[in-house]
Formats: sequence, C-alpha cells, structure tokens
Amino acid sequence: MAHFPAPPLSADDLLVLLAVARTGRYTSAGQQLGLNHTTIARRISALEAQLGGRVVSRADGGWELTALGVRAIAAAEEVERALGGLGTRDDARIEGLIRLSATDGFSGFVAAPAMAAVQERHPDVRLEIVTGTRQASQQRAGADLEVVVGRPQVRRARAIHLADYALGLYASREYLRRHPSPTGPEDLAGKPLVYFIESMLHVDSLDDARRVVPGMTDAVGSTNVYVHVDATRGGAGFGLLPAFLADQHDDLVRLLPDSVEARLPYWLVARPEALNQPAVMVFLEALQERLEAVRPQLLGEKPGP
Repeated sequence: MAHFPAPPLSADDLLVLLAVARTGRYTSAGQQLGLNHTTIARRISALEAQLGGRVVSRADGGWELTALGVRAIAAAEEVERALGGLGTRDDARIEGLIRLSATDGFSGFVAAPAMAAVQERHPDVRLEIVTGTRQASQQRAGADLEVVVGRPQVRRARAIHLADYALGLYASREYLRRHPSPTGPEDLAGKPLVYFIESMLHVDSLDDARRVVPGMTDAVGSTNVYVHVDATRGGAGFGLLPAFLADQHDDLVRLLPDSVEARLPYWLVARPEALNQPAVMVFLEALQERLEAVRPQLLGEKPGP
C-alpha cells in the first residue's frame, strides 16, 4: 500500500491553538478570532488529528496546553511573527485582551493606571481584572497574568518579583481623640484590629504580618483592602494597612512606624506563552514604569524636601 506524505499543518489551526492558549477558553478565542465555539473545537480537533495527540486538556475554568501543545505553540508563534512581518511598521497594530488576577490594592493603585497609559498608545488593547487575595493558582487557564503577595510555588509558569510594599499601623485622627495612642507594640494587646478575616486568609505572608501587632482583637475583617481603609477612617479601630493606600488620606495617622511594619513582596505569575503576546508585553512595560514611579509610596517613604 502506498504511503502518502502527511499534508502540512494548517497555519489557521495553529493560530486557533495560539488564541486558545492565550485566553484559556474556546469562547474567548472565538471572540478574538471572529469564530464560533464549534469552529474553534473543530480546528483544535483537526490539529490534534494531524499531530497525533492532544494539544489541550481540560483544567479548572478552561483549557491548558499539554506537552505536545507547548511544542505546537512554538510553531504557531512563528506563523504569527511571519504574518506580522508582512505589514509595515506604520500599519502594525497591537491589540488583544489581557486577563489579570490581582489583589485589590495592586489592581487599583498599580494595574489600572498602567493600563490607562497603555491605552493612550494602543487603544485596541483591553484589560479584564479579577480581584482577590489568594495564593497563585496551579491552573491559570482563565488568566494571562496573576499578581500575588508572597513568593509563589508554581509549575509550568514564570514567577517574577515585581516590588515590595509596606504595611503599617494606622488610626483616624478622630479615633485618636477618643482613645490613647499606643507608645509601643505592647500597648496594642486587646485593642481592636481592622485587617483580613483570619479564617479566610490563605496567604502566608499576610498571615505572618499579624505578628507585628501582637494580641490585638479582630474588630472589622474583610477580604477587601479598601474596606480596611474605610473602616479605619470610620473609627472602627487600628488598621494594618498598605502605606500606599493609607497615606493618601489626611485623616489617617501612622503609628509606631519604627516598630510596627511588615514589608511584603508582590510577585507576577504568567503562563510562558502569555509573555510572548505583544499586548501583554506592552502592558508589562507599563506596569514596570508605574511601579518605578510609585516605589516610594509603596514603601511608605515620605517625599524629600
């Protein structure tokens, strides 16, 4: 029986795989490419038949590349680069959707302004932010980038240290008119604390930060750091707050800065293939620019004269 050479891989199918890898979902890839869910699934099946194995597998919240899929992505990126090279520098356009999972404070203070700067230069780049304070996910099919507090332990992902930030003890001026200011950490025992809900917090670095305020009693707890700030401003007690958020409010006073402080790291976690997306690359550049500009505020440093 005659054996005919296998037909070459379809460039279109490879680009479909690239979109699925970057978005984690068939529906999102379809929206990006102008195709319906059925067509995306058919293209992926055709590519798998051609390669002789699975290129994606079901993961929490979406699809994740298999080892074969990772190899196929390299070819898909070559196709994308070749097609991009057909245009001129003048008509080259960066576009796409970036999905970011990050903490509330980082999202509002760093990511959102960085994205505004990106859209000034690249209006077709879009950003979706899912906020939460948690450990890095082991399955990140639903997000291109994650920003977490504390060094993550991840597989099949890149982890990059972004910056450190300071937590300090704050109270409102009105609260301090009604209650004595602590003169040392020993005065904090039994005092009301505004911070995360201890039973719902699964981030070791934030749990460890409680050690700088020993013996305090939880007064208001929330999974949202902006609630911490507002509760402290409202007089609910002493807040253990990010300096970059608290220092924006004149009605808050930082207490015991020399003895009560925790410095915590922000880490970026990214799927390797996401780091090759032009939209992600320009966003990360803007993120680094924003972090550099606000580094003193992140660390609670007062501006010089």
